[in-house]
Amino acid sequence: MNIYVGNLPWSVKDDDLRQLFTEFGDVSSANVIMDKFSGRSRGFGFVEMPDSAAAENAIKALNEKELGGRNLRVNEAKPREERPPRRTKH
Repeated sequence: MNIYVGNLPWSVKDDDLRQLFTEFGDVSSANVIMDKFSGRSRGFGFVEMPDSAAAENAIKALNEKELGGRNLRVNEAKPREERPPRRTKH
């Protein structure tokens, strides 16, 4: 299951996110989304867990949990919607 984790403190890195979720089961991947221009965290990330029951437990336990002074937003990630290509002005 792919899990969305929002409202992350700016200091959280991929390994921190992985460690937060390993308490509930195996984690296939954990990625904090970074701004491609500034290189800073965008304040959200995604965690992939192969066991959906463990993922559901993690979501229930971690949603609204305080981390670094911020309340996390944790839920099942929605499939990414395809956006129309950006038109550039010439």
